[in-house]
Amino acid sequence: MRNIVYFDLETQKSAEEVGGWDRIRDMRMSLGVTYSTARGGYRVYGEPQVAELLRELQRADLVVGFNHLRFDYEVLQGYSPVDLTQNPNLDMMVDLKERLGHRLGLDSIAEATFGLNKTSEGLQALEWFRQGKMAEIAEYCCFDVKITKLVHEFGVQHRQLFYKNRFGALLSVAVDWTP
Repeated sequence: MRNIVYFDLETQKSAEEVGGWDRIRDMRMSLGVTYSTARGGYRVYGEPQVAELLRELQRADLVVGFNHLRFDYEVLQGYSPVDLTQNPNLDMMVDLKERLGHRLGLDSIAEATFGLNKTSEGLQALEWFRQGKMAEIAEYCCFDVKITKLVHEFGVQHRQLFYKNRFGALLSVAVDWTP
């Protein structure tokens, strides 16, 4: 069985707090979440378990995320010299940007395709971290991983996704994510 690992993480600090977007690795991970098709379940990793998270990502047959190549992996570079971009990856945001010529948000796709909205946003997760509310971060991050998984599976099965443009029109984009 092919092990697809869906992945997302949240950070301890904002870009502003670390001196800008060119210092993403200084943001530090608060929590990372994976869903492994081989395991059939979710796993939540706190910062003390980052080495275990890195191992899981390296052993995956495919890592699927949304902006994970530019953001999540860059955060993890603060913990390891291993270049995770060399592993098999599908960054759906990157693929969709290449197809459309502009970026889409995961929320836009989830709302148009499933009628689902993200439960919160990254800035709220930063506030939860400051307050020590790790369970709230874990719930939020798990839901983002679930949406990522649903979007990927829908794209594989239907070879298209739906999204709303900035004027609210429902549009579709063809994808080819066959395994």
